[in-house]
Amino acid sequence: MSPATRSVRPVRPSAWWLVLGLVGLDYFSTLAYLPSIMADAAGPLAPLAAVLLVLVTMGFAVPVYAYVVGRSPHGQGATALFEQTVAGWRGKLLLLVLMGFVAADFVVTRSLSVADASTHVLHNPHWHAAVDRLGPGAEAVRESLGPWIARRLEPIWTRQMGLTLGLALLAFAFLWLLHRGFTHNILRLAAVTVAAYLLLAGMVVGSGLAFLALHPQLVEAWWQRVLAHGAGAAPQADRSLIWRLLFLSIRSFPQMALAISGFELSMTVAPLVRGKPGDDPDFPRGRIRDTRKLMVVAGLIMAIYVVGSVTVTTLLVPVETLGEGGAAQHRTLAYLAHGGQLTDGRSAMVLSGLFGDAFGSLYDAVAVVVLCLAGASGMIALRDLVPQFLHRMGMEMDWALRFGVMMHLFNAIILVVTVVFHASVSDQQGAYATSVLALLTGTAFAALLDLGRRWRGSKLRPVVVAPFGLIFGFFLAMLLLSIVVHRSGLVIALSFVATVLFSSAISRWARSTELRFVAFEFDDERSRARWEEIRRLEFQVLVPHRPGLYSLAEKDHEVRCKHRITADAYLVFVEVFLGDPSNFHHQPLMRIERDGELEVIRVSRAASVSHVIAAIGLEFCSVGRPPEIIFGWSQETPLAANLNFLLLGEGNIPWMVQALVSKTKLEPDCRPRVVVG
Repeated sequence: MSPATRSVRPVRPSAWWLVLGLVGLDYFSTLAYLPSIMADAAGPLAPLAAVLLVLVTMGFAVPVYAYVVGRSPHGQGATALFEQTVAGWRGKLLLLVLMGFVAADFVVTRSLSVADASTHVLHNPHWHAAVDRLGPGAEAVRESLGPWIARRLEPIWTRQMGLTLGLALLAFAFLWLLHRGFTHNILRLAAVTVAAYLLLAGMVVGSGLAFLALHPQLVEAWWQRVLAHGAGAAPQADRSLIWRLLFLSIRSFPQMALAISGFELSMTVAPLVRGKPGDDPDFPRGRIRDTRKLMVVAGLIMAIYVVGSVTVTTLLVPVETLGEGGAAQHRTLAYLAHGGQLTDGRSAMVLSGLFGDAFGSLYDAVAVVVLCLAGASGMIALRDLVPQFLHRMGMEMDWALRFGVMMHLFNAIILVVTVVFHASVSDQQGAYATSVLALLTGTAFAALLDLGRRWRGSKLRPVVVAPFGLIFGFFLAMLLLSIVVHRSGLVIALSFVATVLFSSAISRWARSTELRFVAFEFDDERSRARWEEIRRLEFQVLVPHRPGLYSLAEKDHEVRCKHRITADAYLVFVEVFLGDPSNFHHQPLMRIERDGELEVIRVSRAASVSHVIAAIGLEFCSVGRPPEIIFGWSQETPLAANLNFLLLGEGNIPWMVQALVSKTKLEPDCRPRVVVG
């Protein structure tokens, strides 16, 4: 476990169906606003577009995530696959972009969900008194703060804004309960809450579908609108209805992608799923199997609810109530639960005798709780994935986790995003869709790269990789379409990327003289034993050697002549081979070999040559006199040397070794002596 995650309380795994409730807080909460968004985006084609969305979810998203969780069962998801398949700074930048969209997804999930919760509260007739306290109107603000402040708040302040900020603070209190881990009781609470929400939403959707079954004329009228809408969008006579439907559905898919929100982070809950007794800790087959079961069940539940709710919305809810400012906008199920007017002019209470303001208030209460708790699985990603990644980039996050700084920072960003988007669900849905599609695209790309690497050299590789290539291409096209239409999601994500890139660069530069070394690993036991023998010599002379310029014998002769070292003095040659210099911390692999009469320490998997040489010199200081480390002059310019050190791990070596050993707590006379000549 990295230092950046030591403050996180270990989680006791639970049954997969219990963890499903945690996923449902993000995934199923979209049912509160999704039907009206899809009906607005696709018009009368919305039910058919919902079927397409289900096919994409079950045929594209589920297979990709099932593959990824099988390759990364410990919650890292696509980030782990990127680290395995794309090394160096390219891999770090890919991960950085992916983490930026993870952060954007979490922030917009929280902001949009709470904004929709305030929409449910505002339209509930029984809660007007509470609304006046939590979300005061313009007149109340003017009386409380005075006309000078009120005039400056007027462009952004609405009752929706005030209520959303109040609910956001309440939601922060809820999520604070999760900052030390997802306990068994928290998972039970999530499961009960989601089950109650699905039950109430199911009653609304089921009642609507039963009503449609008894009134086939409504279905027939809808089908005539579908034919007319399709013909109007594509008048060419040779196009079939299926192609017209496909074109219109794909065009509106970015808005519909919100239905997959929450599911794209289902991999992060894998560590919470209890596997089978005797599972291999490195490859727990039981956990993988149950996590895949969780994904399939979640997808099937959402498929039923999405198709049902969108069908009921499109056929029963008047179009004018779904538009901007309409009574059913972003709350169609609540609108029906309260007994709103149907397309035929009757009250929705004809759907069920239970419907009315009492049942609607119950639905609103449960929906508000679910929406305020949405983002829980995103918190897992921020809590576990982001600190580990930033730690490897050179940012020490232990203090931030210990004091909860990171979560406070994200809470502040959520409030800023809420104000910038005026607490409007409509304004934020584009940014939300972009972040969701970016995560889907990134995960599909990671799976594609990993699968291609595993099947490299096989004749079946094109056949195996082709489906994942198709999935990646589809999600990439939808992402580009979403960016063209709505740039806000890209702006938010790139803001996170730029912030992390800048801060990590500053942190990496400031911490460049830290030893950032854990311990050596040894290639074999003989090397380990010989290392202990060399360390106990009375005096050593370390000679770093770059293979390829001179042989070890030539280097030995040159060093003894230039530095007047006698033939009986023992020289230890050190050859360091870089691994991934983009890593900040490293645990190098050591092998000690003989080259004729000379002995050489060969170290691989190094992130920095200077740090390995300094670590060897400091290890020798534990016994006997401090060693001397003899370097030759470098022809690098100072600027090139420093850039090579920071980015490639091999520039400015003598000076960095001197800086590293001078930072230790050893007395000056007990430190290795660096000689350059």
